[in-house]
Amino acid sequence: MTPKNSNNNLTRLSIMMFLQFFAWGAWFATLALAMGSNGLGDFIGKAYESAPIAAICAPLFLGLIADRLFSSEKVMGILMLLGGAIMCVIATIAPLGADKGGLIVSLMIAYMLCYMPTLGLGNTITFTHLKQEEFPKARVWGTIGWIVAGLVLGGLGWSASLHIFWLGAISSLALGIYCFTLPNTPPPAKDKPLDLGSLFMLDALKLLKKPSFLVFAICSSLICIPLAYYYGQTSAYLGAAGFEQAAATMTLGQMSEIFFMILIPFFFRKLGVKLMLLIGMGCWVARYALFAFGAPDQVTWMLLIGVALHGICYDFFFVTGFIYTDKKAPAKVRGQAQSLLVFLTQGIGMFFGFRMAFGGNIPFTTTALPNTYGDYGAAPAGNQPLMDNIQSAAGEQAPSSFLDSLLGMFGKGYPEGIDSSLVTTAMTDWKNYWMFPAGMAAVIFVIFALFFWDKVETDDASHQKDETND
Repeated sequence: MTPKNSNNNLTRLSIMMFLQFFAWGAWFATLALAMGSNGLGDFIGKAYESAPIAAICAPLFLGLIADRLFSSEKVMGILMLLGGAIMCVIATIAPLGADKGGLIVSLMIAYMLCYMPTLGLGNTITFTHLKQEEFPKARVWGTIGWIVAGLVLGGLGWSASLHIFWLGAISSLALGIYCFTLPNTPPPAKDKPLDLGSLFMLDALKLLKKPSFLVFAICSSLICIPLAYYYGQTSAYLGAAGFEQAAATMTLGQMSEIFFMILIPFFFRKLGVKLMLLIGMGCWVARYALFAFGAPDQVTWMLLIGVALHGICYDFFFVTGFIYTDKKAPAKVRGQAQSLLVFLTQGIGMFFGFRMAFGGNIPFTTTALPNTYGDYGAAPAGNQPLMDNIQSAAGEQAPSSFLDSLLGMFGKGYPEGIDSSLVTTAMTDWKNYWMFPAGMAAVIFVIFALFFWDKVETDDASHQKDETND
């Protein structure tokens, strides 16, 4: 193993994490708003599905190729350069409109197939060259990178612009070049026999025989369905609610994520696994309820709190879930168990979540997924006429300074001449839309509260004891 030259490596790997999540956040956060504002609204759902499709495929690529044949930093560099080139093509053809929508979706899937494996590769590089306790110090710069990407978009006034793809392309290429300067990280599985059981997570699947872990796995997958509504539609919703720079506004979620991440060890010891997971799920319900009931009058504080709750939603559920999985899995299959959790949540759960959020069908059929209950969950049909009216009423505006645009993360209001009836219709539609994921999250909350019962030691000493007994 490469000697851990901590200070130097920590700085270099922190830059890597920053660029990695900057490149993703540059286009993903406001994809719905940008595509919907530029005649590509019919392709938003398929575009978002690129992420879970890639999350499902990434472990196979890592297990068969990246972890066995080539140095991790070189594979990551090549993937990001290829991804950056693909994103350049997307940025070039996106302004051509709906006629290129299908091609844009295919290219986004290709980009994410390049990008998703780099998440595992980045972790491999970091854990190889840093002490385990130093990993969070590097990883937090990934969240900061996502925040800075949103603030840059807000400052440039690009929240609803197709220029987001150029920012994603340039940052992807920059990361690809930078990867070749990283410390050499030999493939971790080089010269080892191919273990299909490990590749397909067969040992980790045995954890599902435990009732508590089965309930946890099912609820983790299901809760990602309403989560996809947040990722897929929040930027469009904030734009319709009059927020001037949705990209900057949404960084409040990542800011709160950093804050609560610091407090996770304290809360984990005090509250335990079940209560923390329930708080995370409960905040999902609260977030969508705030979005729903804040819609008719565009109540600023309700919408901002709904965005800021992302930190609790993510940290209390996902981070706690990774800790729980690490504690329940035997030492030899912990890596498999974490991969299984990512597969179920970021892969299967998010895939069906985006399908439902945008009214898609059951895969390989023409049968629509059940994504409505009466008027609740129906696509906000009034949104596009409102956005068209906003763009028309705004007209040609003088360019704002970077600072003025950045301050727009809290700026909210409609341009003069907006049709108030369109606002009323669209916001009523949005209220009904958000009620459905709120209801889904509430049902999952109740199921988890009733059926998940497991005692988990919350101190490191017990974890070390379990590991020695495996």
